Amino acid sequence: MNSKSTNITWHETGLTPEDRAKRNGHRGAVIWLTGLSGSGKSTIAVETQARLFEMGCQVYILDGDNIRHGLNKDLGFSPEDREENIRRIGEVAKLFADAGLIVLTSFISPYRKDRDRARTLLNPGDFVEIYVNAPLSVCEERDPKGLYQKARKGEIPEFTGISAPYEPPLKPELEIRTDRLSVEESAEKILDYLKQKRILFK
Repeated sequence: MNSKSTNITWHETGLTPEDRAKRNGHRGAVIWLTGLSGSGKSTIAVETQARLFEMGCQVYILDGDNIRHGLNKDLGFSPEDREENIRRIGEVAKLFADAGLIVLTSFISPYRKDRDRARTLLNPGDFVEIYVNAPLSVCEERDPKGLYQKARKGEIPEFTGISAPYEPPLKPELEIRTDRLSVEESAEKILDYLKQKRILFK
């Protein structure tokens, strides 16, 4: 999307990413959880955030439903609105990471090109795409919000996995099979990766 603003300059703020990392004990990073509704993204994000917080990390969750209550309440679920939804989230997540936080994003984010565009906003290694993978049948069995049932009845148009596509990541940093791993095991897998890649120094 082209900017409508002109005569603007990016201003440095006087603190480097290294300054923030030294203070926090971790780098700023975006942990991007993607997967079908009911796959376990939000549950894993909450558990991972709790673990990181206990370790003294600066961490925050950007959750799909929460963002649509405010920042993106003007957007629907058409392909164009989904694209704009994720574009805005990518920009917000980048600002959180610039501030030195570990930000966990929990969005279906069904289109690869939108996730790839979010990746380009971050330095290499600071964007961690995690495919929260559960078979559609398992997601439908869980169906915590009753959305699949409504989608099957045609009450929710353009519902990902039923009447709208989901494009799974081709090369995610991590894939978590939530039909095989517990929430605790899933969070531990994420923390192990963050330590391995020196996003976490603690």
